[in-house]
Amino acid sequence: MPPAPDVAEDAIRVLIVDDQSMIRAGFAALLDAHEGITVVGTADDGAGISDVVRRTRPDVVLMDIRMPKVNGLDAARTIIAMPGTPPKVIMLTTFDADEYVFTALRVGASGFLLKDSPAEELTQAVRVVAAGEALLSPKITRALIADYADRPAVPASPDATLSALTDRELDVMKLVAAGRSNAEIAAELHLAEQTVKTHVSRILNKLDLRDRTQLVVCAYESGLVRPGR
Repeated sequence: MPPAPDVAEDAIRVLIVDDQSMIRAGFAALLDAHEGITVVGTADDGAGISDVVRRTRPDVVLMDIRMPKVNGLDAARTIIAMPGTPPKVIMLTTFDADEYVFTALRVGASGFLLKDSPAEELTQAVRVVAAGEALLSPKITRALIADYADRPAVPASPDATLSALTDRELDVMKLVAAGRSNAEIAAELHLAEQTVKTHVSRILNKLDLRDRTQLVVCAYESGLVRPGR
């Protein structure tokens, strides 16, 4: 891989890891065409990912979830465990019901993106995750819910891990788990959008969750939300 290019100080630095050369080239061309985003490197496998990250210093890594040698899950684990402030990881998948989704969320991925997503969704995903938010599209959320519907029944009532939350925080958590945006939650609960953001931040802090995607998993695993409700 060639040395990382010179990058404007305020640009979002992106590393693309995918075993398909056309995907790497296509995503790189799309992202480089947008002001404020620069692709600092590409790789065709998760092997040696620590060295690649140290060399290119990305803010966001677009990581294929399925690769023939070191897969995206193992590579994501390695990246997220790196000392300091590791880059955010967006997993790339061809399937909206990929069986690795839950594992990747627990590993600490900041979001998912389908490989056939429109170009504007790709750039928006990079900007959202670079800003410290998590990305879990409604389509992926629906797939998660469907998967839970096929699993053994969860407890009839939320477990003790949610006891620190207020009633309003529980309301917000349920709507986040349903795939609602902050704006949609604000409209439904008759709150200011900034108030919703504050509630989400407090929920993450109280439950020691990394981001919105882990919040969704927690909502289902704790029994707060059940499929079909």
